[in-house]
Formats: sequence, structure tokens, C-alpha cells
Amino acid sequence: MKTNTNPYIPYPATVEETWYETGGDRCIKTFKVVFDDEEVREEWSHLPGQCAMIGVLGVGESMISISCSPTEGKFLRFSVMLMGKVTRALHQLEPGDKMMVRGPYGNSFPVDEWQGKKILTIGGGIGQAPLRPIVEYVKANQDKYDGLTMIYGARTSNDLCFKGEFEEMSKCDDLACHLTIDVEEEDWEHNVGFVPQMLLDLNPSPENTIAITCGPPIMIRFVLENLKKLGFEDDQIYTTLENRMKCGIGKCGRCNAGNMYVCKDGPVFNYAVLKEIPEAFA
Repeated sequence: MKTNTNPYIPYPATVEETWYETGGDRCIKTFKVVFDDEEVREEWSHLPGQCAMIGVLGVGESMISISCSPTEGKFLRFSVMLMGKVTRALHQLEPGDKMMVRGPYGNSFPVDEWQGKKILTIGGGIGQAPLRPIVEYVKANQDKYDGLTMIYGARTSNDLCFKGEFEEMSKCDDLACHLTIDVEEEDWEHNVGFVPQMLLDLNPSPENTIAITCGPPIMIRFVLENLKKLGFEDDQIYTTLENRMKCGIGKCGRCNAGNMYVCKDGPVFNYAVLKEIPEAFA
């Protein structure tokens, strides 16, 4: 899926809705935005796994994962963690305010190639943001896939993103949703423990299954190890290095991993490629 929008040009978009996913010093706020120009709105297209550069005029811009599927409508969603100057300015935006958007950047998860297979997503913390579009894409095309299982965890229940959506998913007979937190809490009805261990405990079969993971680098490392223990082949395992993307067009050279540039060759890679790059999860 291509777009005719120019990735060098920032397009104004209006914030339609905002809400906080998490609290704390590094809280996560989600923005639903719509392009002001109707032609740009119609021409824009993206696939799960792609990113966009978003920002505030006079402040700056940051590369952020698009956290919605194209199946959801003619709008974009971004889930932004409070980390610095630009994200602080973004967090101050409310409905009716403007942000600038350009992109989309990077390759995407090959969701159409995965048709007919079981889809397993394994996320941690803000790493669920680039996985959410896969979940929504598969949910919108359930007849084309052989099932969807989601494993998602965070340090505490307050650190889980999209929690309401996943609570609803857990009630569906045709979707499997497994939530976990690191430390036991009163009234928490789901699993307690780290995501990599929960993966081993669930023991999903690798037969006809694609596994996709994203989260803190240490979590990804152990998830990859455990997927291999469970018998997953290298080409059945995918992840994204979207947090390493900088300019998005291969000009600044700051996203290099081995002999590749994440923004040009990724950010989506399968494990057959990633295992040849020792510094991929540094």
C-alpha cells in the first residue's frame, strides 16, 4: 500500500480526541488526529508497523509509531510517552489543537502474506503501540487468519496501554488475550509474572504460526530466546526496531544496525535477519 503524500512535507492535522493510557512521570497519552486537507486525508495510507514524524510548530518533531490499523478509518492514532521537549509539547495538545504529520515511514509487517496463519503478538509496555495495528487488522479480517493470540504485560496494571480494549478482547471466544504484570496487585484477575516466562507457560505451538514481539530490549531478547525454545523457526519470528528510527529517510545515518539502516531496511525485521546483527537490541 503506497501513499501519494510527500514524506518531506509536514501536513497539518487536527487533534480530535486525547486520553491518557498510563500515569506517572513517563505517562503515555494517545491522540486521534485527522488531516485538515481532505485530499491528503484520502491519499494517505499506511500498513501496520509503519511510523510517522509528528510535531508541534516552533518546538520540533519526533518519530512515533502509528498505533491504529488502516481498517479503523480515515484518521491516525499515536500513543506518545512523555520523555522530552517534543513529547512534552505534544502532551499539552488537546482536542482542536494542531499537530504536524509527515510520512508514513519504513516498511510494514507483511500482514497479507500471513493470511491463513495463526497470529501471536507478544508485547511489553509502550511496545504494544506498534503491535496494536496488527491486532486490529487481524480482528477486521478474521476470516483470513487462523486465529489471534495476544500476550501483553507491563510493570503494573497502571502501566498497561489500551487496557480497556484488551479487557473486551478477553471476553471474546474467538480471540485469546493474556495480560500480565510483574508484581502482584490486589484485585488483579490476570497473570502475574514477566512476559517471557508467560510465553513459556502458555506454550503456544509454532505450527502455522507467526510470532511478533515488541517491548523493552531486554524483554525482546528473552522472548526471542523462548520462541526458539518453543520450536519457532527464524522466519516465523518478527519484531520492529522503530525506536531506533530518526530521520526516516536514510539521510542522518543515526539508525544504522550492522550494514543496514533501520529507516530504509526496516523497522520491521524477521529474526533470520536480526540474529546477524549483534547490536540490534543494544
